[in-house]
Amino acid sequence: MTDTQIREKVKEYRKQFPLLTQDLAYLDNAATTQKPLGVLDAVRDYYEKDNANPFRGVYDLSERATEAYENARAGVAAFINAGAPENIIFVRNASEALNLLAYSWCEDNISEGDEIVVSVMEHHSDFLPWKYMADKKKARLVKLEPDETGYISDEALDKCLSEKTKIVALTQVSNVLGRVNDIKHITGKVHSCGALISVDGAQSVPHMKVDVRDLDCDFLSFSGHKMFGPMGIGVLYGKSEHLEKMKPFMYGGEMIQTVHWDRVTYAEVPHKFEAGTVNVGGAVGLAAAIGFINEVGWDIIEAQEEILTKRAIDGIKAMNKIRIIGSRDAFDHKGIVTFCVEDVHPHDVADILGRAGVCVRAGHHCAQPLMDFLGVKSTCRASFAFYNTEEEVDRFLEELSKVRGLLGYGF
Repeated sequence: MTDTQIREKVKEYRKQFPLLTQDLAYLDNAATTQKPLGVLDAVRDYYEKDNANPFRGVYDLSERATEAYENARAGVAAFINAGAPENIIFVRNASEALNLLAYSWCEDNISEGDEIVVSVMEHHSDFLPWKYMADKKKARLVKLEPDETGYISDEALDKCLSEKTKIVALTQVSNVLGRVNDIKHITGKVHSCGALISVDGAQSVPHMKVDVRDLDCDFLSFSGHKMFGPMGIGVLYGKSEHLEKMKPFMYGGEMIQTVHWDRVTYAEVPHKFEAGTVNVGGAVGLAAAIGFINEVGWDIIEAQEEILTKRAIDGIKAMNKIRIIGSRDAFDHKGIVTFCVEDVHPHDVADILGRAGVCVRAGHHCAQPLMDFLGVKSTCRASFAFYNTEEEVDRFLEELSKVRGLLGYGF
């Protein structure tokens, strides 16, 4: 498909996003994406026509709610090629998925002296739960360091792996650097030393085909709101042999089979991890978002995001006094362009751009250990979804080129 054909396809799909009719360039997609009409309609239709508490009623409405929820689970399983719907646990977001995993898995699998390997580029949600459990269990938290572009060498990984390693936590795509890690290769090395691997897929699942069985990862976490779905719904994928052995994370209704004063029997996987009334509307919305992604196709999504990323990075490289964080090769960034403007605080940059209708992120991006590693306190980040346009990138670059001048600095 040519660039012109891709551009025309994107133009048509963009019409399905009501918010994008506003006069702005929304370039904060790594934080959350906008929602197409199909997702908005699916959520509204569920609440208008099928809303009831699932699992708990034998009447038709409750059974329809149950069916909608379980159909959504099956859709997610198919999307990432999980072995079965039972490998999919619905949670609020990737943060909850990672907390569930760290608490439940570490409780019975980590002992004093064991080692948990976490890369320095992890989002706080993939660092803090492991740090807490390492401290609680008197285990050692081992820092996996990439180079300054986010590339993890075999040498760096081998230094961190030992017979004491129990689990490795690693993002598939860095939310700051945009670096895509070779999870399949890394998983092979991790498994060869007898450890498991947990993959943070929050920035990968929305932007590339992820096949958990091909990757052979033990766990994968991601959020619906970063992939055109609603907020408040996320996923933890786990291999059956691990999920079966893990204890529940939360306790309450629907995660049990029987409860008596002196004994409790828990429900089967995945229900033992889904206490209380579940988010059926969110699951339905996520299923609709997956349907939308499948309709658009990875060829268009990835090609358009590569075009936008290259245009942005090439434009920034042509400017003085602006530093790109990470690789200077656009194809290492997976839709994420992080940068610093010399002499100007990132919050001021984002505020100036925001006043011109360009939405970017500023701060540490919930990755302060990475900021420390890179020697910066905070940065700005422009992040793209396939519905963004080259005109929006040009608008971003034009406004970015004015920042230092507006504050009295020369170029």
